Amino acid sequence: MTITIKDVAAQAGVSAKTVSRVMNQEAHVRPELRDAVMKVVEALGYRPNAFARSLSSARSYLLGLFLHDPAWSSYAVAMQRGALMQCRKRNYHLVVEPLDISSEGWEQQMMASIDALRLDGAILTPPVCRHGPLLDRLEALKLPYVRISPGEDPERSGVVDIDEERAAYDMTQSLIDLGHREIGFIKGIPSHAATPKRLKGYLEAMRQAGLSVMPERVAPGDFTFRSGIEAGEAMLRSPSRPTAIFASNDDMALGVSAAAAKLGLTVPMDLSIAGFDDTATARIAWPPITTVRQPMEEMAAAAVDILIDPGYRSAPDDPRFRRELAYAIITRDSTAPPAAAS
Repeated sequence: MTITIKDVAAQAGVSAKTVSRVMNQEAHVRPELRDAVMKVVEALGYRPNAFARSLSSARSYLLGLFLHDPAWSSYAVAMQRGALMQCRKRNYHLVVEPLDISSEGWEQQMMASIDALRLDGAILTPPVCRHGPLLDRLEALKLPYVRISPGEDPERSGVVDIDEERAAYDMTQSLIDLGHREIGFIKGIPSHAATPKRLKGYLEAMRQAGLSVMPERVAPGDFTFRSGIEAGEAMLRSPSRPTAIFASNDDMALGVSAAAAKLGLTVPMDLSIAGFDDTATARIAWPPITTVRQPMEEMAAAAVDILIDPGYRSAPDDPRFRRELAYAIITRDSTAPPAAAS
């Protein structure tokens, strides 16, 4: 039998309008009343009808997650999962829109989606979140948006990020602490704000340790497995082969691991490998990858919470809508002291 809002109201001893106010996250509802209604909602398994809710209000209860990820990397999957689960908790629905910003007309594609879906808000991930003309257009439409790791103009909107530079510094330092002195680094896509920050963290850790960085030790990459293989193989074929390689994300770190296997090198005895993100593939790879845990699901969930907050639309520049989450260095079997040191 379908549970209705009237069933919830009857069991909670309140009006259907009160239940509606609670479900819509409206302000000025007493906390104890909200808790009592939500207990009944959970006990009955009540789920509001999205179509009916949108008809009875100016909202669609739809949020859009825009991802530059045609290949659906581990990062994209984690962002989708985090946003989806939080929308479910908050009685919203999520629309996921993959965008290839290297293709012609991607901006028109995104705006067509926004116009067709009547979204209540948008979550913008890198590098879409750094595209100034697009942000101008969203603001002209008065569509609230939250950016994940934009790297600039933090006061322009709600922002969720981590300290990318410090995280890369700490990971590099952990390799130095193991005894590595010859450490290679693979960069990410230039248009991502994370790319220069992670490179800067690596270079600063090397500088503070008194270690020089040869140009061939810093390789281009694009956050894909394939670019990790190419960059890793180039470094490992060099006469001055590094004893450790730090890749700017886990997909590239896994590519380096594949390149090492191709060349007959054993990880971590011949080569230590570190990544960034702590994706599921990094955990199940062999050997599992040492990495920086970026709380991607939590970041997407925080972006949902900001968009739904009743005060966000009127004050998107409020500092309370800028959140920096904690990262962690996760040590696994892909790193060890260099063979000479051990």
